[in-house]
Amino acid sequence: MKVLFIGDSITEWGRHGDPEDIGTGYVRLIHDYFVTLYPNKQFTFLNRGVGGNRITDLAERWQQDAIAPNPDVISVSIGINDVWRQIDHPEMEQVSVKQFEHLYVDLLTQVKEKTNAKIILMEPTVIDEDVESRGNQLLPNYVAVIRKVAQQFDATLVPTHRAFIDYLKANNGYKLTTDGVHMNSTGNMLMATTWIQAAGERLK
Repeated sequence: MKVLFIGDSITEWGRHGDPEDIGTGYVRLIHDYFVTLYPNKQFTFLNRGVGGNRITDLAERWQQDAIAPNPDVISVSIGINDVWRQIDHPEMEQVSVKQFEHLYVDLLTQVKEKTNAKIILMEPTVIDEDVESRGNQLLPNYVAVIRKVAQQFDATLVPTHRAFIDYLKANNGYKLTTDGVHMNSTGNMLMATTWIQAAGERLK
């Protein structure tokens, strides 16, 4: 079974220094979980995360990185930079919620038309470990799009945004990120366990 993960730096995490090109983030944890739990099953995990990517960047490389490998399962994690750039680089041309939805529908339509892949969509996580941060106030509009298109395309939704917000509301003081966005080992574990709980059946 070929399982492809595509997204931004949170997905990419460590893959360029990894001989297996899987990385050291949540993709590695998911890989290790399934390889050890099902040792008699043949898995191929592909990491196609690229740092800084927004959905517009995914659109430019979709054919090469998502369609051409012809995966059995494709997991998409995008949206953080579509919001973050509105905060840290407001001078850039921004990705509106409407454009985000239009592009997401187009990408998933290609998956449906050109592959037989099962589709898994991950909600974007958080921008700053503060529920009331500007980033976390903007993200829900993009999360809503992902929930909508997940229903539209009969995709499995991984509720990573909800999992992170619920964790932050517990206010136990233990960090999930190194800088408010990029995961430390605990954040990667929360992403991986949320993914496995929501989408694990897709790999059986």
